[in-house]
Amino acid sequence: MVENSIRQTTSPDTGLLGREVELAHLRALFAGAAADEPTGAAVILSGDPGIGKSALLESARELGRAAGFRALATVGVEAEAQLPYSGLHQLLRPLMTYADRLPQRQVDALRTGFGIDGDVSPEPFLVSLAALNLIVEAAVDRPVAILADDVQWLDPQTHDTLAFLARRVAMDPVVIVGAVRAGYPGPLVAAGLPEIEVGRLADQAAELLLTAQDAMMSDRRRQRVLREADGNPLALIELPKAWRGTSESDDLPRDLLPVTSRLERSFAGRMAALPQDARDALLIAAVDHGDELPEILAAAGVLAGHPVTVEALDPVVRAGLLRLEQARVRFRHPLVRSAVTQAEAAHRRLAANAALAEVLTGEPYRRAWHRAESTTGLDDAVADDLEASATFSVARGAVITAIRCLERAAQLTTDPGRRGHRLLLAAEHAFGLGHADLVNRLLHAASAYPLSTLDNARIQWLSEIFSDGIPGDAGRVIELCRIADDAVRADDQDLALNLLLGAALRCWWADTGPQARAAVARAARRLPGMRGDARYLAILGVAEPILEAATVQETLATIAIEEVADPDALRLYGMAAHAIGNSALAYDFLDRAEAKLRNQGRLGLLTHVLVMQVGIRLTLGVWDRAFAAAEEGGRLGRDTGQTIWGNLVGESRSAALRGELEEALRMAAITEHDAGGRQLNDLLCCVQLTRGYAWVTARRYEEAYRELRRLFDPADPAYHPRESYPGLMFFVDAAVHTDRRDEARAVLATFEEMARITPVPDLRLNLRYARAVLADDADAEPLYQAALAESLTRWPWFRARYELAYGTWLRRQRRVTDSRIHLRAALVSLELIGAHSWAEQARTELRAAGERMTQAATNAHDLLSPQELQIARLAAQGLSNREIGEQLYLSPRTVGSHLYRIFPKLNITSRAQLATRLDLS
Repeated sequence: MVENSIRQTTSPDTGLLGREVELAHLRALFAGAAADEPTGAAVILSGDPGIGKSALLESARELGRAAGFRALATVGVEAEAQLPYSGLHQLLRPLMTYADRLPQRQVDALRTGFGIDGDVSPEPFLVSLAALNLIVEAAVDRPVAILADDVQWLDPQTHDTLAFLARRVAMDPVVIVGAVRAGYPGPLVAAGLPEIEVGRLADQAAELLLTAQDAMMSDRRRQRVLREADGNPLALIELPKAWRGTSESDDLPRDLLPVTSRLERSFAGRMAALPQDARDALLIAAVDHGDELPEILAAAGVLAGHPVTVEALDPVVRAGLLRLEQARVRFRHPLVRSAVTQAEAAHRRLAANAALAEVLTGEPYRRAWHRAESTTGLDDAVADDLEASATFSVARGAVITAIRCLERAAQLTTDPGRRGHRLLLAAEHAFGLGHADLVNRLLHAASAYPLSTLDNARIQWLSEIFSDGIPGDAGRVIELCRIADDAVRADDQDLALNLLLGAALRCWWADTGPQARAAVARAARRLPGMRGDARYLAILGVAEPILEAATVQETLATIAIEEVADPDALRLYGMAAHAIGNSALAYDFLDRAEAKLRNQGRLGLLTHVLVMQVGIRLTLGVWDRAFAAAEEGGRLGRDTGQTIWGNLVGESRSAALRGELEEALRMAAITEHDAGGRQLNDLLCCVQLTRGYAWVTARRYEEAYRELRRLFDPADPAYHPRESYPGLMFFVDAAVHTDRRDEARAVLATFEEMARITPVPDLRLNLRYARAVLADDADAEPLYQAALAESLTRWPWFRARYELAYGTWLRRQRRVTDSRIHLRAALVSLELIGAHSWAEQARTELRAAGERMTQAATNAHDLLSPQELQIARLAAQGLSNREIGEQLYLSPRTVGSHLYRIFPKLNITSRAQLATRLDLS
């Protein structure tokens, strides 16, 4: 049946001659997705206009139908790209009957995004998750094929959603085929999908296709068409029509224009013979953001000055320029639309947009755009309508569209200051998306206009967000403090906090010196009533992590985490706790922030939270969750278009502690290359930490000492006193094994001084270990006992290291029986954590203490990938596949496929056994 379909779709008039390779690829996709164990897939068809992408998409539709797929289609239209989620609505409209199977918040997000109703602000990734689940629910009944043509002209929201879907259907009976014009970047192209480059037809196929168009063509004209078309199927079909009716003796025009331009001129040439009403309707259709026939005819009547009926379009249809499908207007090819708009005079295009604005009285959003497109000069009324449209777009989750509204509104605004203000509003929206290039472009444009004091302060804040400026520039930090004071005087404390947080982050990333750090803290303290504000505490902790640690820790301890509703406030509280060195407190704030951000679909901020959680979880000893955060942070960073240095740092530290020496060193080198040129002390410190972790894990202590010693040298670019806390324990190990105790004691003395100022547990627990391990034998035991007397329930990594070090010391003091107690405890904890190198050390020490050791049991952490372990843990907690999918932004079927592979790896047969196998019971 499939073979018959292929033969039918390769008849000469389809333009599919010579496309056997492309068709075979598509056939394989559908076969895989229709198998008993489906492997969904996504592929991009790329090529020049008219090269045959649409024909291949139509063939894919037939292949899918023959294999039992439900075909869903959407087409990007350049004129419609301003309509939020218009392409996604077109795609999903046939599936909305499945909406009752989705969680209500996802249904609300979809309906709000589509402008139907709904009372939630649709986070883009919540809409994407809803789209994924809707498609997967439909695919349970029947496999689904998603066919998207002219993807480069889809509205930005649909384009992003399509890329999100393409990365997540690998285990579902879903095939996605997107056709993209060559040379147009975008989210789908950047998603790393397989790409089929659709090229020119081979000579023989081109001749067969041309013959099918006109078998009686003279050889002279045939050769000319073949040469002009250059293997482009649309040109082979359309150029003969353009030259039909010319005398054989006529000298055909000799063009050096590209095929695309010749085709546009060919289509435009057919317009000359059309009646005026037909040309009016055709022009309206070309500039319309929609495709509904009644709307187009009504606007054509306004343009013509008298009613225009559907019969007016008959000559257009006969000319092969467009077709009518169920009261909708479809262009023969996107080049027809561009040909029409280019062929008509500018005053005609303006009049057509004005006509559409006149009939769209019930759609203020579209009306505003067409009014804007009909305006050549300044018009504050239209600008105001566009600003209102921006608010509407934000409410639908269409932030990119809102930015475009505000940019166009600025162009139409008479007052220069208000023009700059609107560009600044657009820049703030771009900041929310994390689009650094767009923010910088808009700020540059806004700065050309006279701005108020507050708007100038906003420019300074937004300029800080994506720019390190000159690392260590104390003058810039102090200037930001001054601008924050200006914002306070203008009664905008919110802006002042944003500016000071930017200044504090400058102090964290690169050493700006004590004067600049103190200036930030003083400026923050001048703000009234801020004691419990999340940004205020983050400013103090990030700017002065040692001197302000006591104040920040004391205040954070008074905050009832469960009563904080705002996940961004939770994130900032977690940032403050992490900055001062209280990992347990940071973990609690960030864990709650993570849950709320997942629930709201705010994946951009979720990525930042996961990146912070990696190092925190490693410090605490929750390594499986740290590895999962590193993996998911990288995946979501790609989804959200964020390049986050901290995620590479987290991944490299994770690899180092897992014993993946080469991978850890490779990632450290990448980070060092990026950070070194910017003199970013924090990142360089993290690089040295990674290297130290890696060499200690590999028990190559000489290399470890060399790398870790740099952390404690104030003259070294990697010096960052607070970030180096977790390196102290590793440094001491390296010093002891290389007989450098005296050097290590000198470093320890510096940290002892620091501990008199800052009471945080991360430093205190590292110091406990260092004191005991570096002590003389006569003094060591009470120090070990004092370390183990700490409340270590939240700190299994430190407890395990204390037990291992103490047990090792006891054995070397020939107190073998006592040593076994601590070494056994260390072994159990280290195996649960997944710290294999240290577990092996504990096992070696136990053997030396005379204990017979059995082969180490294989741990679930060793058998599962970080994502599999994350899914297994959620399933062990009783979550369904659907609930796990909502948490991790995966389809339920993908979750089920992971569990299908997890069970045999763990040698279990049911979900009920997961908790025991994962040691969660």
